[in-house]
Order: sequence, then structure tokens, then C-alpha cells
Amino acid sequence: MPIDTPRQKAPRAAWGMVALLFVYMVLNFADKIIVGLAGVPIMTELNLSPSDFGLLGSSFFFLFSISAIVFGFVINRVPTRWVLPGLALVWALSQFPMLGTPGFITLLICRVILGAGEGPAFSVAVHSVFKWFPDHQRTLPTAILSQGASFGVILAVPLLNWIIINRSWHWAFGALGIVGLIWVALWLVLGREGPLEPKSAPGFVEERVPYARLLFSPTFIGCCLATFGAYWALSLGLTWFTPFIVKGLGFTQAQAGWISILPWIFGATVSLSAGALSQAMLTRGFTTRAARGVLGAAPLLLGGIIVMLVPLTGNSALQLTLLVFGSGLCGAIYVVCPAMLGEFTPVTQRGAILSIYGAIYTLAGIIAPYVMGNVIEGAANPLDGYMNGYRIVASVLITAGVAGLALLWPNSERARIARPVPVVRTA
Repeated sequence: MPIDTPRQKAPRAAWGMVALLFVYMVLNFADKIIVGLAGVPIMTELNLSPSDFGLLGSSFFFLFSISAIVFGFVINRVPTRWVLPGLALVWALSQFPMLGTPGFITLLICRVILGAGEGPAFSVAVHSVFKWFPDHQRTLPTAILSQGASFGVILAVPLLNWIIINRSWHWAFGALGIVGLIWVALWLVLGREGPLEPKSAPGFVEERVPYARLLFSPTFIGCCLATFGAYWALSLGLTWFTPFIVKGLGFTQAQAGWISILPWIFGATVSLSAGALSQAMLTRGFTTRAARGVLGAAPLLLGGIIVMLVPLTGNSALQLTLLVFGSGLCGAIYVVCPAMLGEFTPVTQRGAILSIYGAIYTLAGIIAPYVMGNVIEGAANPLDGYMNGYRIVASVLITAGVAGLALLWPNSERARIARPVPVVRTA
């Protein structure tokens, strides 16, 4: 399979496409966090128990993984230029029913539909970006793209929280729908398909690799396990962090809106720093095992240890500080895993592999919010429930970090998968 050479450079329009896709991911995560941000008003208006609200948070992921896998194979054949606005249109339209007086079932159905539209989003966006950059230049744009998640929260939370307080949570959903339609219009005018494809070389035919060899490779498994742990923490941040601040620690909704962005600010700093450091390490001759594998997995282990300390202190400020740092460290894994998978996956199969990877690790989004809701409901009081939930988070992160350190060897993977499988001849 072809390996990019250092002589290749990204086309002039590449960073413009990164900017558009960064905004795409900002909107993607603003859509995700709105239920958690409006969690207390929603639970109050609809009279939901913690387990009901946990189910609502999990419902977003019911079709998330299935959709991600389906579209992974679609983008192997259909240009991402057309898939991206189609997905964003689904996001926008699924928000408008909340402008009325929806019940729990309506809200749940709309979240399921939104999740189906957002399931493929990151994988499709990364696949699109990879068409604009050679391998040695992909880590930084991937880091920027992944930070649409953090900035989607940092930028959207104060605005959406203002709407929730001064209008209602219904109008916050409607505002996201309007912004989604604006992005679709901008992409249809400005969006383009990247030119860096193997088929652009005259007479070149890229060799395909059996999917079983890709899916059962240690690095693919390691990426899934490591990112599953990170996404466990992230999905709880999307669904339960604001309710924890209000109901667990006693802050007001207005105060919680500002506090809620702190993990994302730190996470953005970690991810962008990891992307820049990884690219610098590769330039200086480090292996991708060190510059991507270790750099992504070690922070998960450290983050889990930090979160494990949260229940050991009774100070609210210290608990928030530990959660901010522990969960924020997880961001590095989102930066390095797509690049590692891209190292050894043929371009014609990359969209499917990235999407299957995304479908597997985001299963954490189904499990984690519902588990937290039931843990809270079964505890003597909400704060004890949250502390038990964060003990589970810490254990998951530590396990994910250890798995990543053991399994992420992308440079060896590339050499192994590129070799033909020996054929055993029988007499």
C-alpha cells in the first residue's frame, strides 16, 4: 500500500476545508451537549427520574453506531462533499420539534434521530480531511478537527445557557436547528472534495486488505478499547456534568453554565498540544508507536488516577478541579487514533475502518449515561450517587489506558499488514 512521502504537501485550499469542518464539529457537539446543559429544567418540566434522564442521554446513541458503520461503507463510494451536508441537515431538522411542547417520548425519538445523523460525523469529517493532507501532516488537522468538540461546548454553552435562562430550553434547541441550516448552506457553496487519493496516480491500483486483518489487528483493537474509555468520560460530561454541578454541588443554573465549559477548555488545550507534539516528534524521527500510541494512551491512565481521587475529597472546588484535569487528559486519544488507523488502512477502505472504529468506541455513550442514572437513583443521596459513578469512570479510564499502552503499535502494524498472508499448499 502506498506511503506518503515527506515531499508531498497539502493543497492550498486544505486549511479552508479544515476551518469549515471545524465549524461542523462545533455544531455537532453543541447538539450533543444541549440535553445535559438543560438537564435540570428538562427533568423538572417533564418530571423525569434520574434513570429516565439517563435513558434520554443514552438514547442519542441507540442508532449512533449502526449509522456510523453504514455510512463508513457509503463514503468509500460517495464523495464526502455530499454526505456531510446531508448529515447536517438531519441534525438541524431533528431540533425543531422541541420548539413546541414535546413529551418525553417525542424528545427521546428526536434524540435517537439526531444520534443517527451524528454517528458518522467525525469519521466522515476525518476521511474528508485526510483527502487534503499526506500522512506526515495529518495529526495537527485531526487535532483541530477533534477540538470542534471542545469549542462546540466552550462557544455554545454560554449562549445556549443564556437562552435557557432567559427564554426556555425549547428555544435553545430551535437555535441549534437554525445554525445547522446555515452551515449546510455554507458548505454547499464552499465545500470541496480533497485531491489526495491513490487513484489520482495514472495506472495505480491500490491493493485491498481483507477487513478481518484490519479489524483484528492489535492497533485497531487498542484504539477501540482506549477511545471507549475516553468516550465513557465524555458522554457523562455531555449528559451528567451540569446536573452534577446543580444537584450534586448546589450551584445555580447560571453558575453551572460557566463551570461546565472548564473541562472542555482544558481538553482543547491537551488535544491541540498533543497534535502539535505528535507532529513534531514525527518530524524528529520518533516512531509512530511513541508519537501516537504512547502519547495517546498514557494520558488516559493518568486521567483515571486523577478521577479516582474525586470521591476522596469533600471539597467542591477540589472535586471540580480533579474532574476537569482527569477528564480533560483523555482528549489526546481522539487525535492520534484516526492517524494510526490511517497508517495501515488502504484509502479505499479507510472510510469504513474509521467509521467502524467510531461505532465501537461510541457504544460507551449508550452505557455510561444510563449506568450513572441508575447509580444515582440507587444511592442514599445524589452526591453519593455521583461519587460512585465517578469511581466507575476512573476504573474504566485506567483499564483503557493500560490497554492502549499494550496494543498501540501502528508502525509494526503497517509492516505486518502490508506483508502478504502466507498460502498453505496442500498435497
